Amino acid sequence: MNPETAAAFSLLSAEAVRTRAQRMLALGLEDKLPNFRVDLSQMDSTAERVIAVTRQNYPSLDIPFHSRWRHFVVNGNDRFAAIAKAATFKDPAARARAEFDLAIISVFLDAGAGPQWRYADRESGQSIGRSEGLALASLDMFMRGAFSADSAQPLRVDAGVLAHLSADQLAQGFQVTTDNPLIGLDGRAALLRRLGTLIAESPGVFARNDGARPGGLFDHLAALDDGKTIAAPDILSELLHELGPIWPSRLSLGGIPLGDCWRHASLKTSDATNGLVPLHKLSQWLAYSLIEPLQRGGITVTDIDGLTGLAEYRNGGLFVDAGVLFLRDPSQAAFAHDAGSELVVEWRTLTVALLDRLAATVRKRLNMDSLTLPLAKILEGGTWAAGRAIALEKRRDGTPLINVTSDGTVF
Repeated sequence: MNPETAAAFSLLSAEAVRTRAQRMLALGLEDKLPNFRVDLSQMDSTAERVIAVTRQNYPSLDIPFHSRWRHFVVNGNDRFAAIAKAATFKDPAARARAEFDLAIISVFLDAGAGPQWRYADRESGQSIGRSEGLALASLDMFMRGAFSADSAQPLRVDAGVLAHLSADQLAQGFQVTTDNPLIGLDGRAALLRRLGTLIAESPGVFARNDGARPGGLFDHLAALDDGKTIAAPDILSELLHELGPIWPSRLSLGGIPLGDCWRHASLKTSDATNGLVPLHKLSQWLAYSLIEPLQRGGITVTDIDGLTGLAEYRNGGLFVDAGVLFLRDPSQAAFAHDAGSELVVEWRTLTVALLDRLAATVRKRLNMDSLTLPLAKILEGGTWAAGRAIALEKRRDGTPLINVTSDGTVF
């Protein structure tokens, strides 16, 4: 194998994300980073904030995994569970394929919506924004058969439909107007078109037991190893290897697209990955979201803590607003920053490493361990909600202190 290709593959894993994030934090603790300083003395109070929010959301500490499925629950009503109960899936695998279809589409449409966009939810009568609104919009489109090639089978996503999805169709489903703008609409539609094309061209992965569809990935994963178990980091690795080409053209190495991977001059290595920082946020969010469908499909998922925390603005905003991270130049908060800027890459990477540290503190204070309180539950309990809450305390509109320009495909 070409050395550069081998180096590229080494970045397509959760381990690579965690290892490089810890290296970035080590530099921060030595005060050697260009954009942020780190103050670990604020970690205890941050952990207390996360614990308080967790107890408020889950008083019994019976916390589900952080995943897209939580966003389909509105006012205690699990929308997808009701849909699935009324459906006639011929077996658990058929249901799992439908759940994979929905999770993959919904997660890939889940990059930041921006502060203005809202989704008018007909069932609850509420106007819902951000990630929860995006979830309901994608669920409603799925339920109506907007992604299916067969009107008699609405609960599926077909590659051919995705490959021809227009921004106008997506705008209609997501209620986008000039008065209700959605950040990155064109980018989201283009991402789904690339997904549809890739799936159609990869029948060995996505069409083992059905027509070409995202849900075919369930059969592919189920066929790995003994067909009974899969490690969570292996889910991510398969997602990165099989779906990597759909992401916008950013960085590639040895002919391999690196996806959510960026440059930062402080991360030095002696090989072709010098200066490269993998984060894989949306893919990890999807990996977390595929755990429950796999479990319902009869597959045991192990090593869930092998995945990392998510490098996105709620988790990252928590550390900034709580005073664990602070900008060397506070005036940078007044500007919008490109996702590929060193400031944003540094912030996101530090977030991943700090989430591991925070998790250890939270577990210690709750007398729990990584088995009873894996990172996936701390994120859900948890850090994401605490990040949103502190942002609302600090700023009326709840936006993060650091503004990132998004094309709808990053976070």
